[in-house]
Amino acid sequence: MKKSIVHKLLLLIFLLNIVPILAGTTIRDKHWQSINQSVLIYEFAINKEIGPAAWRITQQSFKEAIQLKARLIIIHLNTYGGALDAADSIRTKILNSPIPVYVYIDNNAASAGALISIAADRIYMRSGASIGAATVVNQTGEPMPDKYQSFMRSMMRATAEYHGKDTIIHGIDTTFKWRRDPLIAEAMVDPRTVIPNVNDSGKVLSFTTEEAIKHGYCEGKANSVSEVIKLAGIKNYEIKEYKLTTLEKLIGFLINPILQGILIMIIVAGVYFEMQSPGLAFPILAAITAAFLYFAPLYLQGIAQHWEMILFVIGLILIGIEIFVIPGFGITGISGIALVIIGLTLSMIDKKVFDLESGKAIGIIFRSLFVVMFSMTISLVLSIYFSSKIIASSRFVGMALKFEQNKGEGYVSVDDRSNLVGAEGIAATVLRLSGKVEINGDTYDAISEIGYINQGEKIKVNKYESGQLYVNRLNS
Repeated sequence: MKKSIVHKLLLLIFLLNIVPILAGTTIRDKHWQSINQSVLIYEFAINKEIGPAAWRITQQSFKEAIQLKARLIIIHLNTYGGALDAADSIRTKILNSPIPVYVYIDNNAASAGALISIAADRIYMRSGASIGAATVVNQTGEPMPDKYQSFMRSMMRATAEYHGKDTIIHGIDTTFKWRRDPLIAEAMVDPRTVIPNVNDSGKVLSFTTEEAIKHGYCEGKANSVSEVIKLAGIKNYEIKEYKLTTLEKLIGFLINPILQGILIMIIVAGVYFEMQSPGLAFPILAAITAAFLYFAPLYLQGIAQHWEMILFVIGLILIGIEIFVIPGFGITGISGIALVIIGLTLSMIDKKVFDLESGKAIGIIFRSLFVVMFSMTISLVLSIYFSSKIIASSRFVGMALKFEQNKGEGYVSVDDRSNLVGAEGIAATVLRLSGKVEINGDTYDAISEIGYINQGEKIKVNKYESGQLYVNRLNS
């Protein structure tokens, strides 16, 4: 009898220690009661739209937390969502973190915020907070096509599955239960996912604090970070909070996609107005400043590379050559425009995107391309419209010529040489259609109307049009 009890106890100990590992349970979650020394906790906030700025803060925070040898990271979260690529980068950072990560939802963790929260080892929520509603939408709030929803569903499921299963012992029988049910994560994206007594309303799933606790998507209710730490069982601790520097605040402001679009518009408008009125200086200075504000924060963040900025500059040079040097508009101008677009587009894309699945990477590239093309088109249209308004305005009378210079008043673009029609002379150079002729000891530019004329041959002026002499051989 005693041996049977011992065997059962040994089996129970074995199951409690080995089975969770086999089931994939997360091992990063600490039992803080067993730690007597002071615990260094690193805290940072994500309280705005999920985007490049939030990703930058996350990178800096995790880097500093590891350097300081922090034992726990707490993300103070309040967001309605944002860009999926930035959210996925933050999610991946959390899942691969060597330090346990807790998320404290202060109010909302919607859409991309829900994905980030599910990646954490533990979730705590303020009373009245919510989590869920992770359907992928476009800029107007309309749901994206199902291929995007499918990708989001799989990512939400995979993130929930990462945390493994809990072991439940019934006597000597063992069962497993997902710590975070993957179907619940999927229902936060797809209203078609039916879960009895959880989501059978045909709507995208969102949880209140109480509902999240009930269904395993929240470990406890807390009204402050200090309460989170208390609920986690940490008694002796020190908090290190991430503080944004002035430079980081400025970078976060400048890498906002909306502001990037505005900067692109200023670049295009500045170049356009400078080409319309060369030497005005102000438009080109505005374009240079906007280009600096566009590329500098992206470069400092490690997104923009040297070669992308060089492509942009080369593109501007080719456009200038096409307009001011080469007549017409051909391959040089088209190449210049293409290089400008490529430089602006690739500069706003984190190169890690090319390591993602092809469908997702293409989606991110096209989104950046859309921002560039839309901004350039709007800027060009507005520039053409406002240039006519500026010229007509009395406020800018000194910047543009508004008066006619009539020929009758003595204004001419070239000397009048109509009196030379019928005059004879010789070809001062070979006229390969155009060249120089000498008439009465004076040299003039001329064009041969019929074939080449060799140097020294006699010529006769046939006509004078648009400031140009037209000649033929004298014997023709």
